[in-house]
Amino acid sequence: MSTPAPAAEPATKPAKSKKLLLIGGVLLLLLIVAGGAAAWFMSQKQALDENGEPIAAAPKAAVAPTFLPLENMVVNLADPGGDRFVQLGITLELADDKTADKVKQYMPSVRSSILMLLSQRTAEDLLLLEGKEKLALDIQREVARPLGFRANEARNARPADAEGDDPPPRRQQNPVRRVLFSSFIIQ
Repeated sequence: MSTPAPAAEPATKPAKSKKLLLIGGVLLLLLIVAGGAAAWFMSQKQALDENGEPIAAAPKAAVAPTFLPLENMVVNLADPGGDRFVQLGITLELADDKTADKVKQYMPSVRSSILMLLSQRTAEDLLLLEGKEKLALDIQREVARPLGFRANEARNARPADAEGDDPPPRRQQNPVRRVLFSSFIIQ
């Protein structure tokens, strides 16, 4: 006695497996298309300025800093009695050799400014880490001043009759990157 039910069962299994293969193939194709589109968009992505125009990316070559050591300085401090002094060795970290040449041209002015800064400090100010950090920032500002850099200018200052359509001025980078103390003796 044969039953017709087993004959109908093999006909439905190939239909289900074909559907699964078809759905899997469509999903695989969609993933490939989506990945290709994402890769294309990522490769076409450019930086845009305020007007929506593409900005050309300038390749930045890493320039090694230039170090310019200054002669040691000995200065009387502003302590009561005037019997305290500091001996200070300074090395400037500059943006490049061109900046070092400019600083050398203005060296008498630079040394004078640093000596004036030091003579206004007390030993108590210079013994603290915060005092040394503030001194380094003040020296950085004074060294950059003859080079035409003004650290404390208002960045967004506009004349009274100026309209608000202009972009804000670009921030100028200080050519004197850091002030390093090679010796720091207070007596």
